Amino acid sequence: MSVFLTVRNEERDLEESIEHILEQDYPGPLEVVVAVGPSSDRTEEIAASIARAEPRVVVVANPTGKTPAGLNRAVAAAQHDLLVRVDGHSVVPHDYVSTAVAALASSGAANVGGLMRPEGRTALEMAIARAMSSPLGIGSVSFHTGGAEGPSDSVYLGSFRRDALESVGGFDEEFLRAQDWELNYRLRRAGHVVWFDPRLSVGYRPRGSWKALAEQFYRSGRWRRHVMQRYPETASARYLAPPVAVGAMVVGAAAGVVGLVAGLPWAIAGFLVPATYAVGVVAGSVAVGSGLPVGARLRLPGVVATMHLCWGGGFLRGPEPVTPEREPATN
Repeated sequence: MSVFLTVRNEERDLEESIEHILEQDYPGPLEVVVAVGPSSDRTEEIAASIARAEPRVVVVANPTGKTPAGLNRAVAAAQHDLLVRVDGHSVVPHDYVSTAVAALASSGAANVGGLMRPEGRTALEMAIARAMSSPLGIGSVSFHTGGAEGPSDSVYLGSFRRDALESVGGFDEEFLRAQDWELNYRLRRAGHVVWFDPRLSVGYRPRGSWKALAEQFYRSGRWRRHVMQRYPETASARYLAPPVAVGAMVVGAAAGVVGLVAGLPWAIAGFLVPATYAVGVVAGSVAVGSGLPVGARLRLPGVVATMHLCWGGGFLRGPEPVTPEREPATN
């Protein structure tokens, strides 16, 4: 069994992530292949130190720093035919690998994966975690909000049969984000099954600042636009709702300003569009924020709005240039 990941600027979480992989209860041979991209922190040093101390850990270079290129390099260096992907800031439970292997065997799928389980430590991270696991923040999708075991459009991370992964050409290195969704689309189009199993629940540390959250969702929106341009048939209400909402609020606010300046009462009513959205976000946040500490509950409406508006704005802006310097450490 080969567990593979690609990392860049993961000093905060890399050691803990690999530690949880090495503690798996899987009874067979297990290796960890880490593709390391150029980093501005101690990621490369930490990865090399772990590999020196632990023979089951293999480090390969990912000089481009691109996530899909690193994933492909890690897969190429892996020794085994069953491949389990993790992230540099994911925390997998001790039975994750054995559960994934059992699910691959019982489902006959090319790829099985489960639930991203955000776990915040600060008030902001806890608010982001709640938003990312709620339909209010992220939409109704099984690998974020949960659901029954079965075929799925996509899953979080993924555990693959090598033959199926290689038959569709691996990860598309053009997609700096959304490469997992795009790969699963090609697998399904080739006749393979992608399988969601809620037992495969993976802890995930959310972004730790407002700026990082905004950048994450803005870039995700831009890359979702890229996916739809490549595959127009994948357009859906879930992906189109944020850009439509952003457009409607911009038009409404602009009409309201014109109404104020020109003294047009009917145009001033345009302010109702962003006002209605704000009320809806606050009301929804009150409903889904139950049980959070006060600080997290107070931040939740802002987090939800940041996710929606940045994702929608990114989608409207369109794909960003493909440059390694701007490529995110994870997808």
